[in-house]
Amino acid sequence: MNVWSKLLTALRGGANEMGEAVVDGQALRILDQEIRDADLELRKSKEALAEIMAKQKLAAERAGRSAAKVAEYEQYALKALEAGNEELAREVAVKIAHLEVEQASEREQADAYTASVAQLRKAVSQAEANIKRLKQQVDTVKATESVQKAQMAVAHRYGGSQAKLHTAVESLERIKQRQAERAAKMEATAELAEEAGSEDSLQSKLRAAGIVAADSGADSVLARLKDKAKS
Repeated sequence: MNVWSKLLTALRGGANEMGEAVVDGQALRILDQEIRDADLELRKSKEALAEIMAKQKLAAERAGRSAAKVAEYEQYALKALEAGNEELAREVAVKIAHLEVEQASEREQADAYTASVAQLRKAVSQAEANIKRLKQQVDTVKATESVQKAQMAVAHRYGGSQAKLHTAVESLERIKQRQAERAAKMEATAELAEEAGSEDSLQSKLRAAGIVAADSGADSVLARLKDKAKS
């Protein structure tokens, strides 16, 4: 394969991937529309089923009335025969023959409607089950999509904030170090002040006991000057 063929193949592959990406991006919207279309067709099927059920019911009623008519005229024919009126019985028999033809036609029509109703009921039941299952799958896909988008958003924010977080942690450590140094300095100052106070208190106690003479600045200076004059 030469360079141009490879390039064209790569371009076709890129176009296919782009098209698939567009379709995948609209997949949930497409599924929602397809489910709405399926629901609409299912409603139409139920309406057609209701119409056929009504026709089947009417056909069965007509067949029942024809059967009742046949039974009624059979009784007329029997009574005519019992009365010895064979000619009348023949006329009734002709009427019964017509009624039986009509009854057979109506029964055949009713049976055809019954078979159609059974088939449509089965198809509607299967369609309802398929649509219900598809809706459940779409709900699951939507929930998974929402969770994954949330996870991706959190991961993106977490990854982008790592440098800021690291800097903030370093700043926090520096603040804690300064606070520790300040606390140590204040503690040392307090210790020195306490030591100085203890020393002053001890000297006072010694002077009060007459063990250490009180220190007078002027007397010390005068005594030093007298020593120099003598020499």
